Amino acid sequence: MSTISDQESLDREKQAAARASLNFIKDGDIVGLGSGSTATYAIRFLAERVRDGLKIRGIPTSVKSHDLAASLGIPLTTLEECPQIDVDIDGADEIDPQLNLIKGGGGALLREKVIASASRKFVVIAESVKQVPFLGAFPLPVEVIPFAEPVLTRRITDLGAKVRLRTYAYGNPYKTDEGHHILDCLFGQIAYPVTLARQLQEMPGVVEHGLFIGMASIALIGKKDEVVELQRKE
Repeated sequence: MSTISDQESLDREKQAAARASLNFIKDGDIVGLGSGSTATYAIRFLAERVRDGLKIRGIPTSVKSHDLAASLGIPLTTLEECPQIDVDIDGADEIDPQLNLIKGGGGALLREKVIASASRKFVVIAESVKQVPFLGAFPLPVEVIPFAEPVLTRRITDLGAKVRLRTYAYGNPYKTDEGHHILDCLFGQIAYPVTLARQLQEMPGVVEHGLFIGMASIALIGKKDEVVELQRKE
């Protein structure tokens, strides 16, 4: 079990990575506002810059991020008004050496992937423990329509995963902002993430999965007293 000091250290790493991400935002940008604990820091730090005069507009990746950004005075827009995003700042649950990601631990993977795909630059921010040699120790979230859930549970299990329906603490199935369910799929080491992503996407009833392959431009990893910048190799 982590000690309080361990948690405080990781929290400082999250904050450092989040603050460093603001260097990629310039006046006039349309900014994707990610979801999760590290992205929350980025939104709060961005709000400080906005109060100091930075002119940007944000497009949130979740209802929670929308509500937080609005409460902090960040001007917001939509994909309908601005289909091209300049920079997207978001966290990750795992980051491999090629900057492939597992995302969706917070349940916002669908909107997160839409925003990332519409962005000229996708900057991932995370604490040091999120950097891994292989994806898969973190359960891969797969967003599904409830009707297809039994079939998809069996099919994904056949791929070698332990599959669990995500639920609230009181037992009801978790619902995404779009009203779907999430299957958390523990694969262990994912040797071929590109292949797995294709297999999942081809299953009828899968809305989206949490493998973000070749999408991140830059990763900012908080490591103790520094932030390490990694760039995806083309």
